[in-house]
Amino acid sequence: MSTTTGTQGAYAPVNGLQMYYEVHGNGRPLVLLHGGILTIDLSFGAILPALAEHHQVIGVELQGHGHTADIDRPLQLDLLADDVVALLDHLGIERADMLGYSLGGLVATEVAVRYPERVGRLVLAATHFRADGYHPEIQDPAQDSPRLPTAEDFEQMQAAYTAVAPDPGRFFATLEKAQPMVTGFQGWSDEQLRSITSPVLLIIGDTDFIRIEHAAAVHALLPDSRLAVLPGCTHMAVMRRPEIMSLVEPFLR
Repeated sequence: MSTTTGTQGAYAPVNGLQMYYEVHGNGRPLVLLHGGILTIDLSFGAILPALAEHHQVIGVELQGHGHTADIDRPLQLDLLADDVVALLDHLGIERADMLGYSLGGLVATEVAVRYPERVGRLVLAATHFRADGYHPEIQDPAQDSPRLPTAEDFEQMQAAYTAVAPDPGRFFATLEKAQPMVTGFQGWSDEQLRSITSPVLLIIGDTDFIRIEHAAAVHALLPDSRLAVLPGCTHMAVMRRPEIMSLVEPFLR
C-alpha cells in the first residue's frame, strides 16, 4: 500500500479510511491512541517528545477524529480496532506496545482481546472495561460533578478539532455520533479480560470518570497488571500529570 504524506504526518488507506498517523523517534514500536473527540497532540502532546527518545512512537487519529475524515460507517470499537491493526499491517509492524487514553484505551483493549499476537505491553489510562465502570453521575449531564470536563476542557477539544479536521464544522456531529460508544458500551467478560496475557499498566485519576473499585477489580482479573491511581487528578488531566512519564517509561522499558 502507498502512503500519502500530510502536512504534519501521513495518511494510510485502511478499511475505507484515509487514516492520519505520525511517526516519531526510533526503537520498539509504541502506538498512541487518543481520547474521544481528541487529537494526538491534545491527548499526548505533553509526553510525546519524551516517549520518542526511546521508542518509535506512532500516533494515530481514529475515524472522524483529528485529521482523519469520517466515513459512512458507525463509530464502533471493533471497527476502530480493525483500523489500528490494518495500519500496523500497512506499516509492516507485526507487534507493538500500545498506550491508549480513555476511548483509545478501549480500542487498545479490543485489539488485545481480538488480536493478542499484535500487542506487546499495554498502558491503559483513564479506561473502563464494563458499563458500570463509570461513576453514575458521568452518565447524567445534568449533574454538576468535579469529575466532568470543565468548560475550558471542552473549549480545548473544540479548538483542537477545528484546527485540523477536514471538515471543521462537524465537531458537534462527531460528538453526537460517538455517544453510542458510551451509552451502548457493554465491555468485556471476565474470560476475555483474563485472556489478555500482555503486561498491562492501568492508570486512573482519583477523581476520574472511572470508579477506583472498578479499576481494582479489573486489575485483579488481568494476569499481569499494575494499577496506579493519581491523587488529585481528573479524567481529563491524567495524561497531563507531570509524574505520568515516571510510571509509563519504566513499564515500557
